[in-house]
Amino acid sequence: MAFTVLTLKPFSDACEENKQPILAIIKDYFSEPGHVLEIGSGTGQHAVFFAEQLAHLSWHCSDVLHYHDGINAWLAEYDQQNIHGPYELDVSQTHWPINQVDGVFSANTTHIMSWENVEQLFAGVGKILKKSGFFCLYGPFNFQGQYTSDSNAQFDRFLKQRDPKSGLRDFNDLQVLAEKAGMTLVNDHEMPVNNRILVWQK
Repeated sequence: MAFTVLTLKPFSDACEENKQPILAIIKDYFSEPGHVLEIGSGTGQHAVFFAEQLAHLSWHCSDVLHYHDGINAWLAEYDQQNIHGPYELDVSQTHWPINQVDGVFSANTTHIMSWENVEQLFAGVGKILKKSGFFCLYGPFNFQGQYTSDSNAQFDRFLKQRDPKSGLRDFNDLQVLAEKAGMTLVNDHEMPVNNRILVWQK
């Protein structure tokens, strides 16, 4: 007798709470039909929601292999054809699994990466993003070496206790990486709960 192992869908309260505010911003940058790569799809919640709400897009989700079962559990219940992946993507890979996209979205990734990985993230995005394409990066950030809230300072301490290589990144440092990768800052959107969406254009 054959048995099918079912993977329960992972669920993130934060993803559920921030999906609408994020959509309200990124819909203006991803307004034309095209291919968008999501780096660090995590639970898969964002991928399904944004693909459903932005049906004119082909949404490509990706993450390290550890998260693929959870992402696939969400994708299994999505009945449209505009989601692709999940691709196995570690930003340190020499060759990324997708060569060219019209846009890139990533949420809550740079503060859980090492700085070396953050450098590799921006370099990789710069290589695959088409000219005039947008890179939308959501998360908490520091500005001029300062925390924007007490809660962000506490969060940063938690991250560094868990992994000394991680932590909130400073906007100025990210801006240097973006410019090196051929991208120009076009907007900095203030978001709920002391988060932001930084938007660069190739």
